[in-house]
Amino acid sequence: MRILNHEIPSAVGQTVTVAGWVHRRRRLAAVSFLVLRDRSGLSQVVVKAPETQAQLDGLGEETVVQVTGRVAANPQAPGGAELVDPVIVPLTEPARTPPIELWRPTVGAGLPVVLDNAPVALRHPAVRAGWEVAAAALHGFRSTLDGLDFTEIQTPKIVGTATESGANVFALDYFGGPAYLAQSPQFYKQTMVGVFERVYEVGPVFRAEPHDTVRHLAEYVSLDAEFGFIGDHRDVLAVLRDVLAGMLASVGSRAGTALERLGVELPEIPIDVPVLHFSEALKLAGADPGEPDLSPADERALGEWALREHGSDFVAVEGYPMVKRPFYTHPQPSDPTWSNSFDLLFRGVELVTGGQRLHRYSDYVAALEARGESAEAPAYSSYLQAFQHGMPPHGGFAIGLERFVARLTGAENVREVTLFPRDLHRLTP
Repeated sequence: MRILNHEIPSAVGQTVTVAGWVHRRRRLAAVSFLVLRDRSGLSQVVVKAPETQAQLDGLGEETVVQVTGRVAANPQAPGGAELVDPVIVPLTEPARTPPIELWRPTVGAGLPVVLDNAPVALRHPAVRAGWEVAAAALHGFRSTLDGLDFTEIQTPKIVGTATESGANVFALDYFGGPAYLAQSPQFYKQTMVGVFERVYEVGPVFRAEPHDTVRHLAEYVSLDAEFGFIGDHRDVLAVLRDVLAGMLASVGSRAGTALERLGVELPEIPIDVPVLHFSEALKLAGADPGEPDLSPADERALGEWALREHGSDFVAVEGYPMVKRPFYTHPQPSDPTWSNSFDLLFRGVELVTGGQRLHRYSDYVAALEARGESAEAPAYSSYLQAFQHGMPPHGGFAIGLERFVARLTGAENVREVTLFPRDLHRLTP
């Protein structure tokens, strides 16, 4: 029966079987060493028999093998124990030499080489560490919202109309008719508030935006939440704060080894996240007061301010101009020029967009008419059914998983922490 490498130290004196990949081979005068890798880590196998040494010489790095041997204590071995007197059984043909030396502690290749060879490069512990962090963050997102009585949903990724930003969607042929890849689950998750009150979704979204930057992808994982019976967008921000705290805690408890490998210390999100009104944020950033949005330089300046003045890696900017927000955004009651929405910045980069939505059907009719559109148009009619039949005040947010992990780990490019990134130039592997 196979055990994992991390279980070897607890089996000293026993004969055990492990299996994994040939991570590295070292040949000395009288002995050879096989370093075996499995999902739990590394183990060391001591090979002295000449016939087994010759066998090992013919097995290239990344060959999959099964090893049966006796566990002996050795303080110099991983975990303080190693396998001796091994019997090695190849489970595949000898592997070709990997394009990247996976046994080295750091990745010597540049990002394009890593991405071109992702099926193998992701085996490197430092490369895969990014997704280990992401997986732990996903667990924290789900478990926190489960604890708040949210229901997980899955919504269509093929939609019949381009509604949020028609120029930035991927069109496709759907049985001879037009269809599009969904830019977000926004309409569906709002609809489901009328069913479950509190919902969330983890899934891909698609943006046909011609960005070629270190922070944008054409496909990414969106962590969406939407819930009803709120007072305003500050209730949404409060839930978001708890969700991010849960994600960070999960990363700390489930991906500690990955954090150590990447040299990352987890930040703390304060109980009360600093909040700035958009107009105040422009002043602090030294931007033109007439600007309708924050530039990347403005976001960096605000991140520096939050860290300097509040010791926080997080800062929320609320009250973005309504002209820069989708039609379903609820305006600020005291001044409808501004919106009841926010962006949360993490270390000087926008991480989350959220806010309160309109919930009265008449408000949607007015908002669409102001845009020169009709609530009866096919793009909106099915969506607005829910509001004709009663919807509570509600709101929600969306977190970009890859951007969260990139900011958390200090990755310079979001592609470093994306398994198989899709952008302007990359459709494979």
